[in-house]
Amino acid sequence: MTTNDPAPTSTLAGIPVPDSRLAGEATELVRDLTDDLIYHHSHRVYLFGAHHGLSHRLAFDPELLYVGALFHDLGLTEKFRTSQQRFEIDGADEARAFLTARGIPEDRARLVWEGIALHTTPEIPHHMAPEVALVTAGVELDVLGIGYDALPPETREAVVAAHPRPDFKRRILRAFHAGLAHRPQTAFGNVKADVLDRFEADYTRPNFVRIIEESPWPA
Repeated sequence: MTTNDPAPTSTLAGIPVPDSRLAGEATELVRDLTDDLIYHHSHRVYLFGAHHGLSHRLAFDPELLYVGALFHDLGLTEKFRTSQQRFEIDGADEARAFLTARGIPEDRARLVWEGIALHTTPEIPHHMAPEVALVTAGVELDVLGIGYDALPPETREAVVAAHPRPDFKRRILRAFHAGLAHRPQTAFGNVKADVLDRFEADYTRPNFVRIIEESPWPA
């Protein structure tokens, strides 16, 4: 846990949900900054990630995973509409500041930072600490449907009943577009370049080979 004492929890579909002061403050902050789309998506990411961790018998800190899941898309919100760094880093920085301000050691806060910063980078998070890997696992299930068939239907139905996803596919793509349109250069190297390629008529996808060939080096 983030402290020496076990954090109080509630449960949803048999999945433990942190009910500590830290979790409550994280929930309040995210509720204030996000709309229903991102708020409920972020909770589903926690629940699906935690379920994945429990199913695979991974030892993880539920509070850290909860903060990572809830903050993972904060960079898409209105607060960061002028930011020029990757939206993932916006959310990661916000989460780390939130945790360290509440006395969480830097090495623990760093896990949350990494989980958020890497959640759009395929495969690599799955080889890292569970608090990092499980944010990506939750995102992959809720956004991409990876692991959908392995999730018990009753678990899926209970999670979606608590945190609905009306018209989610279309609305989350619009949210990605809104959060990235002013900083297209930050989509290079991760899956979000596909969003701009679909929705921005003038977007030119950066090409790694072309960048090498056109670098100032003579050879």
